[in-house]
Amino acid sequence: MEKVKLFTTWSSPFVKRVTWALKLKGIEYEIIHEDHANKSPQLLKYNPVYKKAPVLLHNETPICDSLVILEYIDETWKDPTPFLPQDPLRRANERFWAKFAFYGYYKKQGKDQDEAKDTALARLRHVEQLLNESKFLSGERLGFLDLAFGWLADYSRPLEVVTGLKLLDEDSFPKLCSWRNRLLEIHAIKESWPDQETLMVRFQKIKETTSK
Repeated sequence: MEKVKLFTTWSSPFVKRVTWALKLKGIEYEIIHEDHANKSPQLLKYNPVYKKAPVLLHNETPICDSLVILEYIDETWKDPTPFLPQDPLRRANERFWAKFAFYGYYKKQGKDQDEAKDTALARLRHVEQLLNESKFLSGERLGFLDLAFGWLADYSRPLEVVTGLKLLDEDSFPKLCSWRNRLLEIHAIKESWPDQETLMVRFQKIKETTSK
């Protein structure tokens, strides 16, 4: 019998990617909650390089890094449908965009934050263009890219309150806003929706800590 465990932290968008993937694949797993301020010996043992969640433990073998874990899940449990396309070029393209990061701006201060906000919005415009006329970033059905960028759906509003930057403005990003609403209709994602007020407090503390 396969044993699957997931080391998690409640506020991590990277953990959410893995949680959604496991739920969408119908994989039973044990949750091990971690506090990054007081890391367990197990977490340090299984992820000695980055020393943080998520870590997927499959039959006592650890897999680290959320995007690597997504691919591992997709390759190991192929049913019901794959997250990544079969075409090599499309697969490479989705891997490229999945690493297109712009979420760290809220940790910046002053001029650095202004520059980071401009960069975040410019990168969001690239992501908006990926949708074209498709329902999801990966095409007509939810896939790898949607899981990679899914944090925008439930983290964008708390980040807006903390930073004053509205990430998903309907006038500027109408396609991404429609995508967000579509994403949140999916049960596996909707049921893991974090408490928005608690997230705001969490992001505010992170911002205050990095400003010292």
